[in-house]
Amino acid sequence: MRLKDQVAIITGSSRGIGRDIALRLAEEGCNIVVVGKTTEPHPKLPGTIYTVAEELEAKGVKALPIACDVRNVEAIGEMVEQAHKHFGRIDILINNAGALWWEPLMNTPVKRFDLMMDVNARAPFYAAQAVLPAMIEQKHGHIINMSPPIELEHVPYHIGYCISKFGMTLLTHGLAEEMRENNIGVYSLWPRTMIESLATINWGLGTPDMWRKASIMSDATLAVVTADPLLRTGRALLDEDVLREAGVTDFDQYNCVPGSNPPDLNTLWEMTRRV
Repeated sequence: MRLKDQVAIITGSSRGIGRDIALRLAEEGCNIVVVGKTTEPHPKLPGTIYTVAEELEAKGVKALPIACDVRNVEAIGEMVEQAHKHFGRIDILINNAGALWWEPLMNTPVKRFDLMMDVNARAPFYAAQAVLPAMIEQKHGHIINMSPPIELEHVPYHIGYCISKFGMTLLTHGLAEEMRENNIGVYSLWPRTMIESLATINWGLGTPDMWRKASIMSDATLAVVTADPLLRTGRALLDEDVLREAGVTDFDQYNCVPGSNPPDLNTLWEMTRRV
């Protein structure tokens, strides 16, 4: 119970990686603020913020489901205020909500570009701003941005997406230094391989033998937030590297197809060079 009585806000936690992380942290005693837009069952999307809250409470922790569109800065502030008022503390923020559009510039409508900027870059900036007063008062906290290391070779054919996601990573690098004296760690975390999710399925990104389970991201997240905040602060981390540092050697346990050898994300970038 390494996170007993701590509180984590996880955006986009009604399904997928966000839900998996919420359940993993709950196993260590962490109370969870489940943040998402889905409040009613959807025929094509599993789960709501309320069904996830029920799953978490079944593990013996407290869960607070909050409907929040992270494109709305005022809604982010109200969500954080409600969470702090309810629990009296905020220890962890995981900026997991994401929007994607893996297309070249000429195929990118304004609406898609703005969505990625609002969800991927703008929302984490203001969510961090909203939680920091509580973390500064505690002199302790963790902020994880689900974003990749900045590698410029991936920008062609993904320009809009990279602008937004690399913006999250720049937030990590800059805020880590601004918050170091307050003992608040800020990190980016990204998978080394493709993860089984609605994104990989709906975009036709490979086959199950090319995917790992979301649990590898959950275990990596747990390793980060149970360590000293300054141990990894300012780094753009990969899930596998974090777990190797933590002593994990068996990565077949995370493969969707046992015995397979999922390729790294360079394959994903190549697969999505849609001309």
